[in-house]
Amino acid sequence: MATTDFSGRDIIKVLRKHGYRSIDRTGSHVKLRYRHPETGEVRNVTVPMYRRIDVDILQKIARQCGANDFREWCEWIDRHR
Repeated sequence: MATTDFSGRDIIKVLRKHGYRSIDRTGSHVKLRYRHPETGEVRNVTVPMYRRIDVDILQKIARQCGANDFREWCEWIDRHR
């Protein structure tokens, strides 16, 4: 089973490695944006800077990233952190 034990820093680090850019920070939440180089599609993702992110929040972040399979997305984050 894929781990769901991620911090906000873990997720932001992986997303930045894969083309997401920080665009804003409000309190403990960092907003990132990704623009697909070929299609121009834009994805906005908000990640809380918590030490441990609950599964329901992780699922919301995965949806914002465009993930179709939550477990695969968690495995991807885990492999790249």
